[in-house]
Amino acid sequence: MNVKQVAINLITQVDKGGYSNIVLNETFKALDINSKEKAFITEIFYGVIRNKEFLDYMISKITKEIKKEWLRNILRLSIYQITFMNSDNKGVVWEATELTKKKYSLPISKFINGSLRNYIRIKDEEIQKLEEEKKYELLYSVPKWFCEVLLKQYGEENLKKAIISLKKVPYLSVRVNKLKYSEEEFEEFLVKNNIQIIKKVGTVYYINSGFIINSEEFKTGKIIAQDGSSYLAALNLNANINDLVLDICAAPGGKTAVIAETMENKGEVIAIDIHQHKIKLIENNMQKLGITIVKPIVMDARNVNKQGRKFDKILADVPCSGYGVIRKKPEILYSKNRENVEELANLQLEILNSAADILKENGEMIYSTCTITYEENTRNIEKFLNERKDFKVEKLFVPENVEGDYDKFGGFSINYKEEVMDNFYIIKLRKEGKC
Repeated sequence: MNVKQVAINLITQVDKGGYSNIVLNETFKALDINSKEKAFITEIFYGVIRNKEFLDYMISKITKEIKKEWLRNILRLSIYQITFMNSDNKGVVWEATELTKKKYSLPISKFINGSLRNYIRIKDEEIQKLEEEKKYELLYSVPKWFCEVLLKQYGEENLKKAIISLKKVPYLSVRVNKLKYSEEEFEEFLVKNNIQIIKKVGTVYYINSGFIINSEEFKTGKIIAQDGSSYLAALNLNANINDLVLDICAAPGGKTAVIAETMENKGEVIAIDIHQHKIKLIENNMQKLGITIVKPIVMDARNVNKQGRKFDKILADVPCSGYGVIRKKPEILYSKNRENVEELANLQLEILNSAADILKENGEMIYSTCTITYEENTRNIEKFLNERKDFKVEKLFVPENVEGDYDKFGGFSINYKEEVMDNFYIIKLRKEGKC
């Protein structure tokens, strides 16, 4: 099968509501293709999703109407290559023309040929016009309402930087499972396989190769895929040996594993999630990593205060809009809106209050999200602290090589200033004991 046809099929699935990472992984499992082909498919597939509004705008400039989705997608792919990749433009046009000829007919292939040649002629002028008019919603494929959110949070001088940051291609990151492996052993493995370290945050490594996902080290649980941001959220909980810990909305279990490892696999971690199928995912990951102290349970986090136990530590990494992981899941920009943010903020506060009820006196709780909106982060904490006078903010541990900003309460936002890690919000809360 032609690799561009594979990419077209993937884009169609995402347009119909599929998750980019899931459809890509399932496709790669089903197809017998080499690493070079996988890399090319990944780049053009995610490239189209990241720049969909820009690509569709440019298509509207060179055509009157596209009724067939396949034709729209071959134009999207080709325009992406011409604009964003170091491609041979004539070769891109030729391949699109030939694919269309095989799929439909000679007249339609001539239409594709003419449209792409026209785009090459107008490309630079149209891009310059969008830049001059600051039409970032088209130039960078970001909804206008979300541009307004970024403008309000970061100011005019940082708006473009914030948008471009969210559009970067992410690096693969893995964490060393210290119950089975050491950082020294892992770094020897990287040297042996000529894999470079881009950034290191604690035991999380950002690297320049996807090969590692197929390695025995990964398959046997010596390393696990994890971003440094989520790692820091779990690390800051400072769980101790023999603590009773609650991990809210725990699937797939990456942060759960950090907590259990910090506890040296001694104590008890209750990991809850509302979805039964995700409980199995947590169980499988813990077994693979050699962790035995985690007990996964199906539970609605809003009702966690009704389960009867009190906890030494609680990690409340709550459901959110996900705007901090746009680099990895670019379709998020098109699937959510301002109303979703407001609904999620209410849900998050409800979960946070429920968790606060069952934290022991002098216990500590982390509230975290993988998003950047004020409503879901600082505003929620403001509401919480205004109501819960028995809670105080504790100092976070943030490594010097992690960029971002503290808010007025002491919560830390890993934001557009950070070149590599996911955007994330973390704040640490302590429940004060009675005098």
